[in-house]
This record gives sequence, C-alpha cells and structure tokens, in this order.
Amino acid sequence: MPVEFLGIAATNDGSETTSRSGGAFDRDYTLRLARAHEDHGWDRVLFAYGSGSPDPAPAAAYIASKLDTLQILLAHRPNVSYPTYAAKTFATLDRISDGRLTVHFITGGSTQDQQREGDYVTKDQRYDRTREYIALVKKIWTTTERFDHHGEYYRFEDFVADVFPVQQPRPQVSFGGSSDAAYAAGGAEADIYCLWGEPLARTAEQIERVKQAAKEAGRTDTPRIQVAFRPIIAPTEELAWEKAHRTVDRIRARAGEGSLVARPKGAGGEWAPENAGSQRLLEIAAGGERYDRALWTPTAAATGGAGNSNALVGTPETVAQALLDYYDLGVDILSARGYDLLGDAIDFGRHVIPIVREEVAKRDAAKAARAAAEPVTV
Repeated sequence: MPVEFLGIAATNDGSETTSRSGGAFDRDYTLRLARAHEDHGWDRVLFAYGSGSPDPAPAAAYIASKLDTLQILLAHRPNVSYPTYAAKTFATLDRISDGRLTVHFITGGSTQDQQREGDYVTKDQRYDRTREYIALVKKIWTTTERFDHHGEYYRFEDFVADVFPVQQPRPQVSFGGSSDAAYAAGGAEADIYCLWGEPLARTAEQIERVKQAAKEAGRTDTPRIQVAFRPIIAPTEELAWEKAHRTVDRIRARAGEGSLVARPKGAGGEWAPENAGSQRLLEIAAGGERYDRALWTPTAAATGGAGNSNALVGTPETVAQALLDYYDLGVDILSARGYDLLGDAIDFGRHVIPIVREEVAKRDAAKAARAAAEPVTV
C-alpha cells in the first residue's frame, strides 16, 4: 500500500525548544515552511488548532492559494462553530485548494482549553457531539436536497448548501483519541484514525481497537492508520543521541522557566493530563526511556505527555527503518515534526522520506510478485 507523510504547517517558528521570533502569525514563515514540505517530498501538512492560536482555516487557504500540490489537513473543534457553517467553510477551502483538503476533527482533551471558548460539556458528551457533528458535515457535503435535523446537540430545518467540495463524494475525515469513547466515535466516522507514537506492541493493540470499533459500528471497511513522532536525526548514532539529549535539556529548561503551555496538575503538583493519549505517553515514559528500534520517551515526559511528543532517534537509516516497522503493522500515514521546524522538515524530507518510499515500493513489489505466483483455484 502507498505511504504518506504528514508534516506541520506552523504559523511561526516557535517550538518546545525555541521561543518564536515574531508574532503568532508570521505570513512569510508560514509560506516558507509549507513550501519546504512541498519541495522535499511531504504529502500534506497539518494546520493545528488552539484556543488562542491563529485561525487555521484562513491560514490553510493562504497556503493553498500559493502552492500547487501540498495537501492540507485542517484541524477543527466542533464547539467553535455550527456544523452547517463549518461544512461550507470546508467545502470552500476544498474549492480553493482544488481538492486537497482533509479535515481533522478534535473532540478536545483539555477541559480548561475547551472552557476558554465557552465549552462546558463533559468529555463523554464531547465525543457524542463530535460524532453527531461529523455525520452532519458529511451529509451537508453530499446532499443537494433540503433537510431537517433534530439531534441531541444540533437542530436546524430546511438547510441545503450551495457550495460543495471538489472531492467526490467528499473530503476525508481524520480523527484521533485513545479512550473508549474516542475509539467508538472514530471507529464509526473516521476515514483516518490518528495515534501518537507508542511502542510497536501498544500501537498494534490500538490498531486492533480501531478495527473492532469500526466493526461494532457496522462498517465493512476500517480507517487508515496514522502515527505521529518527533524525529531527531544526525549523520551518526552518536551525534543523534547527543542531539537528543540537548533537545530534551532545552525542553526541560523552557518548562522550568514557565515558557511552555501549562498542563493540568494533580493535587500533589504532578502532571495530570485529562486525555487518555497523554496519560498513555506518561505511562510509557515511566516504564522506560527506550523502546524497540529508536523510540525515545524523555521528550514526552518533559512536556507532560503533551500531544505528539515521543521521539525517534538515530541516523536517517535508523529512523527510516523504525518508521517501516510501523508501516509493517499497517500504518500508512507517518506524521513527523522536528524541533527546528524548518530545518528538520528539510532534513527529514531529504534523508528519511526517500528511504522509506524506496523500501515500501520494494515491499509492495514483492507482495505483488507473491500474489502473481499463487496458483489460481477454480
């Protein structure tokens, strides 16, 4: 099966290791970073969402109007707009990009950040709402007749859109999460199910959970699987590990200065993230620093399990082989983001992506040859 690479479409040059040099939305840097991905073999970039961050939809439209082939993964939280409005926004963006849009629906893993924008429903209610929201967006994208909807979270009458996506029957839907409620919602509605980088055995378990959830939802297909990492590469193993330790030292220093986004804390002052994905990352980090071929957990521990934070450390060849281990599990979308956003995107595109693509092509050719050699039974 083909393999795809997802990068980050940051709107400024800040990261966990470096303060940004300008404003939250740096138009020139946003374009430079996106162009680096397009020029170095990446398939798409993620426009992320945060309660106080620049709106990702117009930023994505800006990039789509400037670049020719780079695909867009637009993050969206259902609590910030009504599904009728959102569906039109997405369809318009798919038109602007000439069919290069995928939408990533975020249920919300932090009650504090949800409440910053007036969202006070419980976590389980958020997943139920997201499931209803995604189903409505899909229907709006594909329905040319007026319809009414009376659901648990949304109600409207006599609606039909006048703008439809380029992609037929619709753009793809991306979704992530590691709780039972997340598996149920994503298993029912997602075309792509997103996981954070975990050890191979635990990733295999999650993939089975997604497959089972899709089956329980009555689907005959299953979502494609995406897994995300923070690659740290260098010409030699020794240099890569030196770079890794420098990286985590900078993360810890910035966290100590209070420069990173505050994470929820328990009564004893310890990190206490609400979302199951971050809890899993911290549990894995507590169990050891190194797993499998190249997975390294101190970067996740240093950020309190904040999002995509487990690293893959080594030479380009080592990191490529580690990614191929996940591909062999059934992961065909590989998400990667370095700490020097621009430089790492270029280096990863030059030195890692070609190795992975070449090895995947070899695997696919060997599989096709085996299938052709099998006797035909009548």
